[in-house]
Amino acid sequence: MSKRYSTIKDPHLERQLFSQRIWVVGIGIVLLAVVLLVRLAYLQIYQHHTYTTLARQNLLNLLPADPNRGLIYDRNGVLLAENHAVFNLLVTPNRVPDLKSTLVELQKIIPISVDDIQQFNRQLTLQRRFAPLVLHGKLTEEEVARFSVEQYRFPGVSIQAQMIRSYPQGPAFAQIVGYVGRINAKELAQVDLSNYSATNFIGKTGVEKSYETLLHGTVGYQQAETDATGKVIRIANYTPPIPGNNLYLTLDSKLQLTIEKILGAQRGAVVAINPQSGEVLAFVSNPSFDPNLFVTGISKKDYKELATAPNQPLYNRALYGKYPPGSTVKPFIALEGLATNAVTPDYTIYDPGWYKLKNSSHVFHDDVRTGHGSVNLARAIQVSCDTYFFNLAAKIGIEHLDQALNKFGFGQTTGVDLTDEASGLVPSPEWKERVQHKPWYPGETLITGIGQGYMLVTPMQLAAAVATMAMRGERIQPHVLLKKQVAGGAMVPLTPTILPPITTDAANWKLVIGAMENVIHAPGGTAYRYFHNTPYTLAGKTGTAQVFSLKKNQTDKAAMLPEKLRDNSLFIAFAPVDHPQIAIAIMLQNSITPAASMAREILDAYLVK
Repeated sequence: MSKRYSTIKDPHLERQLFSQRIWVVGIGIVLLAVVLLVRLAYLQIYQHHTYTTLARQNLLNLLPADPNRGLIYDRNGVLLAENHAVFNLLVTPNRVPDLKSTLVELQKIIPISVDDIQQFNRQLTLQRRFAPLVLHGKLTEEEVARFSVEQYRFPGVSIQAQMIRSYPQGPAFAQIVGYVGRINAKELAQVDLSNYSATNFIGKTGVEKSYETLLHGTVGYQQAETDATGKVIRIANYTPPIPGNNLYLTLDSKLQLTIEKILGAQRGAVVAINPQSGEVLAFVSNPSFDPNLFVTGISKKDYKELATAPNQPLYNRALYGKYPPGSTVKPFIALEGLATNAVTPDYTIYDPGWYKLKNSSHVFHDDVRTGHGSVNLARAIQVSCDTYFFNLAAKIGIEHLDQALNKFGFGQTTGVDLTDEASGLVPSPEWKERVQHKPWYPGETLITGIGQGYMLVTPMQLAAAVATMAMRGERIQPHVLLKKQVAGGAMVPLTPTILPPITTDAANWKLVIGAMENVIHAPGGTAYRYFHNTPYTLAGKTGTAQVFSLKKNQTDKAAMLPEKLRDNSLFIAFAPVDHPQIAIAIMLQNSITPAASMAREILDAYLVK
């Protein structure tokens, strides 16, 4: 028989154990509640400001607002550069979860080109991932509609209306007004980053670059409420941007367009200046290009066509082009000959059509192979006698030739308010030794005296020099800015910069300028057939810069040469003589058309018509 055992329960002990457990759990709950209350009090009372700010930042974003770029006008209020609204597709990189796949998907909705992608990737390298970047510009209404339907799929991508630059006059003013383009890393490093936080474009050339600071304006800011995708829901606070200054240039657009029309397909440059103020009235480099192609980023195809075109439309001949001046420098050298007493007004030589240095067998030929006979200084300028100026250059010497040309601004920049101006070249023995490591030869002095050899000038320099001649030595720095206008404010005119004058006897000015008048108005003058019946007085000088040397008695075959071997034709002038209103320099590249003939049309259009 098995034994059975039973446990005797102790109800009192069990109640006591249960009560202890209840107390432990209760104390634990109370302690946890106290900790939670303390933490809530800490967060809501002591850390209230910190977390309120963080919450607001999750809701609000500070977005920069791009200022409207200042407009550019000519002196008469003709619009040369304006802004107009377009719809652009913008991407804010830091708000896009997968940028690569997003770009692929966007291309299925909007025709985004390879050039667009490359431009966008270049912008990414500027470390501006928190700023909206233009992916595709100038969207059509259809493209805007297609994207709007699908926008929910693309966080960080939006369409915004933005102001974009436009040049209504097209190629006519491209080389002086310039153009804007997408900002690059080098340019971004040179500007105030805070002021360019919303800017995608910057002045690249011309006035757009020279006066970038005035044209750009001041960035504004808006505190915008956004959703999780970055889409703006509401503007909380707004500090409006300050538009850039409007600029009025010294240019006369009618004259500019007239010159462009007269030049036609002829390669060359024309610069016209008001001698009494230094104002640049016209600045033409022909052929030119459409600056609107560059605003949002030119395609590789279009750029290659421009860059490889044989007539070099991108090359600014008026400012960068350096050419032998030919006989246009003779009046300036003549003044030095008189000032140094190397010659007198009555000093006469016999020109047989050639010149030889003593103890030399080399013959320097005059342009007229039969010679000009007896020639004094005034007649030498009138008929452009090379032999006389060979002789004068030998008498003056290279040192005085350098001084004469440097005084009129050759071999240095004019200081015109355009960037990257070329300085040209006035050669000297020191220059040749430094650059070519060769000695200077006496014959090189002679050819410098007729504007050939190593000497190079720009059309801008020639125009500034003839303006100084027109003012009898008074010098005013050429400039293209006439006045500026702060947005909504008054006009502020530019004060011209007065340069040190060139002093010489009044009789010397009278003789040389009178000889330049004879170039125009006297029989035998090299420009007489184009100007002898003008209703205004004019003083000028023709010039020819030889590109290819023809043999004796073959000058009539110049028109048969390939274009690139033809001479450059130059002409300088100012009018009216006693009260000059315009000084002009013309350079026609590889031309069989005399520059003086085109000058007549230009001056008639400005002074008569």
